[in-house]
Amino acid sequence: MKERTFISFDWALKRILRDKANFGVLEGFLTTLLNFDVKIHRLLESEGNQDRRESKYNRVDLLAENGDGELILIEVQGEPEFAYFQRMLFGASKLVTDYINGGQNYENVKKIYSVNIVYFDLGQGDDVVYHGKTEFRGIHKGDLLRLSPYQQQKFEVSDIYELYPEYYILKVNDFNQWSRVPLDQWLYFLATSDIPDDADAPGLKEAREKLTIMQMSREEQRAYESYWMDRHILENTMTTARGEGKLEGYEEGKAQGREEGRKEGREEGREEGRTEGARQKALEIARKMKEQGVPDESIIEITGLTKEELSGI
Repeated sequence: MKERTFISFDWALKRILRDKANFGVLEGFLTTLLNFDVKIHRLLESEGNQDRRESKYNRVDLLAENGDGELILIEVQGEPEFAYFQRMLFGASKLVTDYINGGQNYENVKKIYSVNIVYFDLGQGDDVVYHGKTEFRGIHKGDLLRLSPYQQQKFEVSDIYELYPEYYILKVNDFNQWSRVPLDQWLYFLATSDIPDDADAPGLKEAREKLTIMQMSREEQRAYESYWMDRHILENTMTTARGEGKLEGYEEGKAQGREEGRKEGREEGREEGRTEGARQKALEIARKMKEQGVPDESIIEITGLTKEELSGI
């Protein structure tokens, strides 16, 4: 296994990139992703500003404001979360209400960019990067609703979607393609924590200089190694759970249960279909995940066990 040279982006987001001297790394990443020049004016208070022990599994966020007063929320999520799409909506909506003073006109609502870097398979799709924005189309004629010339001048934007939160999802867990495309270079770094010598995407040159493990103190290196080990254990546990517990065990049991259900009743068939062997396998995987501190919600989603079954472990 290749020895790690550079600090992973999630750890850097927690400990290093909050320093104004290191804003160039973040600015390069955001400029590459959003496709316009980003200059960070300041960082704002966010949930991720607290270095909490229970966030050791890559629950990290950073909130930045650019020179135009727009808010950019970067969130890294390592563990599976069934309702993550709703979480994205809640986060952006909360920012809208948190950063408008009482009595202000609605025209003062801040523009929000929600950037979500996830290390698990979120939803179903073949791409790595997804972009979501709000548009209004006519039901009868299918035309796109647009801003009036006065609104464009007043709000200094061309389209309605520019007034609403925009969402970016980067599903980077299995990305390993190095190329000359700047965004792909960033995806490669996010997935592998490696920056090849020919990296030239905005921000990666600064990352090579500022995110080397050897620059860390010995105490910081020990903390980082512990963090990395927690992440590695979680990833291995989830891989095992998907391969053995969910795909080979529980899904097979459900399929058998449906077949039996056609003959003897759906509910009875599902219970009979989950074989004792598959159930024991799921319980063993859940037990290991609990020992590593994985939240119950993630264990239930991965193994298919019920809350009652999990509580009995």
